[in-house]
Amino acid sequence: MTLLEEIPTGRFREGSIPVLETKRLALRPPRLADAKTVAMLANDRRIAENTARIPHPYKTSDAESFIGGASKAGEVVFLITLRDKTVIGACGIMLQEDTPELGYWLGVPYWNQGYATEALHAVIDYAFTDLAHEAVQAGARVTNPASRRVLEKCGFQWTGAGLCRVRALSSSVPIDRFRLDRGLWASLKSWGASKRAV
Repeated sequence: MTLLEEIPTGRFREGSIPVLETKRLALRPPRLADAKTVAMLANDRRIAENTARIPHPYKTSDAESFIGGASKAGEVVFLITLRDKTVIGACGIMLQEDTPELGYWLGVPYWNQGYATEALHAVIDYAFTDLAHEAVQAGARVTNPASRRVLEKCGFQWTGAGLCRVRALSSSVPIDRFRLDRGLWASLKSWGASKRAV
């Protein structure tokens, strides 16, 4: 798309952020009206200790700041909702150095149901197709095997260990680093499509 082309409307917020739909989910830009729900879900120490930027306790004012700063330059944020519009978490893409970083969290009642993997598939597609990134990266605390499994199910490859500052803990923690290249993602999608066709 060039600057002279008309930006499609309808399924886009402010002409730039789409609503991503999957079999069970819709990923959409956050709205100020979501602040209380986001605060209620994110105000769980188990979530805060496994994310870099979520404080604990997490108040409605924190959610309002998050929503007000969502999708600024270099970052795209989506709320993860069920098809009935129930908000269950958030995910996004943030530019980190040269390779964008994916982040995500789900409210505890929605853990272990495949929602994180499904949402991440949609965000990865968006990163490689609409945003034309060549690779994406992500991290998971070494004490969070569920997050690691989500990344591995999406095709991410382990690239090493590192440290990440966790706001809720006011310290750095060991993390596993992962990367997914566009070519591998395309191969995995092709393989998945051919397997479903059989």
